Formats: sequence, C-alpha cells, structure tokens
Amino acid sequence: MKRIVLLICLIAMSFPAYAINRYDTARLTCNRIQSILSAENAAILRYQSPRIAQLTLYDRYVSNTRYCGAGTRGSKTSVPASDTIQCVVLECKPVSNSGENR
Repeated sequence: MKRIVLLICLIAMSFPAYAINRYDTARLTCNRIQSILSAENAAILRYQSPRIAQLTLYDRYVSNTRYCGAGTRGSKTSVPASDTIQCVVLECKPVSNSGENR
C-alpha cells in the first residue's frame, strides 16, 4: 500500500505545473499583447483603472473561446496598451440560459 501511495506521489510530481503568466499592459504594445495571447492561449493582463487613481485592474484573457471554462465564452473587450487605449482582446464571460452574455 505504501508503494502505491509513493508511486502516485511521484507520478503527480512529474507532471508540469501550468502557471498562467501576468503582464502589465502599459509596458506592451497592442500587437505584443495579442502575440502573447496567441502563444500562451491565456494570460492575466493588469492595467491602471481609468477612473480610480492607484487602482490596478486585472483579469484573465484568452486567445480563443475554447480556453474559457464551462458555462463561459469569449467576449470581445479592450484593455489599454502602450500604443493605444483600446486593444481588443477576448475575456471569458458567463453565458446566460438564453445563450446571450450577461
């Protein structure tokens, strides 16, 4: 029994940890943000709130709807970048029962 538990622990430790990367959009161009999402499929993007000074906003953005969880789908939104105030990206949003975003 101890061997089985040890074997399971060793197998679990051998799998890579898939951490999601975080990026500050003020330091990146819109093209770079979109390249990151294409290459990594998902990333946390951080940016300053346009309304509240000293408040950093963040969320998970994806390259494609298939990287959203169950009950969500990709919805176009924008984040500020170093070269534009509206860089279009996809954010996962819950899907309502009628099939439309909430």
